Amino acid sequence: MSVKRALTLIFSGIFAILVIVAALTSWYMVDESEQAVVITFGHADDTVSEPGLHFKMPWPIQQVELLSRETFSLTFGYKQDANGEIISNESETKMITGDENIVLTDLVVQWKIADPEKYLFNSDDPKSILHNATSAAIRSVIGSSTIDEALTDGKAQIEIDTRELLTTLVNNYDIGVNILAVQLQDVEVPNAEVRQAFTAVTDARETQNTKENQAEKYKNEKESEAKGTVAAIKSKAEGDKIARIQQAEGDVAVFNSLYEQYVQNKEITRSRLILETLEQVLPNAKLYIMNDDGETLKYLPLVPNSATNPPVTEGSNN
Repeated sequence: MSVKRALTLIFSGIFAILVIVAALTSWYMVDESEQAVVITFGHADDTVSEPGLHFKMPWPIQQVELLSRETFSLTFGYKQDANGEIISNESETKMITGDENIVLTDLVVQWKIADPEKYLFNSDDPKSILHNATSAAIRSVIGSSTIDEALTDGKAQIEIDTRELLTTLVNNYDIGVNILAVQLQDVEVPNAEVRQAFTAVTDARETQNTKENQAEKYKNEKESEAKGTVAAIKSKAEGDKIARIQQAEGDVAVFNSLYEQYVQNKEITRSRLILETLEQVLPNAKLYIMNDDGETLKYLPLVPNSATNPPVTEGSNN
């Protein structure tokens, strides 16, 4: 085999290898939970967030860094080992409050990668920077709080203040992350006796809040019942008012009708009214015929009813 033929085979093999490498490194896959940064000769070119198969220039011209789009959790003051056991780091958790008391504080920070390019190129170790910023933020907030606030009802405000301060620090560092939430896990004092006393204070305040809520609920129930009673009385009064007005209007209409008939036929109308009045009055009346001596002669029921009105015979004293 000649030297020329050997060189041809070598160059052909190298070219085939380059073609294979180019074919294998020109495609990359982005999962739904990932985002990719395309890097061209060490410079970030583009950020890809759409899942699927994508094309790029072959290595070493372009390469891809895949980053998660999910939420990360940073634990401060403790960590979990491979067996899931929690290991506390007292050097991190020990802090001094504004009234010069020592408390042990640990927390969890929820964060996401907001700008992949800044996350990759603006710092060598963004997670370490985030951890240090968290330490600075929580120590600053605890140092401005009293021990009573840190151990009892001031925890929610401490979380809010820590998140705001940590967000400001991270934005200043410009490492491409967003702070989603800060959650205090445990805030306690090293001394067991003092810790028990503050626990009792916390329980008492919770009991107070429970009693206040129950009293407010009872107050609202009674107010609702009273308002319902008032509404029912007003509704009944309004109904009685409308009924009486309608009755009065009806009586006026009847009177006006009778008056028109009276004007047209006075004698007939007068007689009819007298007869109608007698029909209403006499059925319940008892008539007695008396002689000159004042003795009863005969009882005349106008509506015969032997069961309810038996006849009185002559000589009765009734």
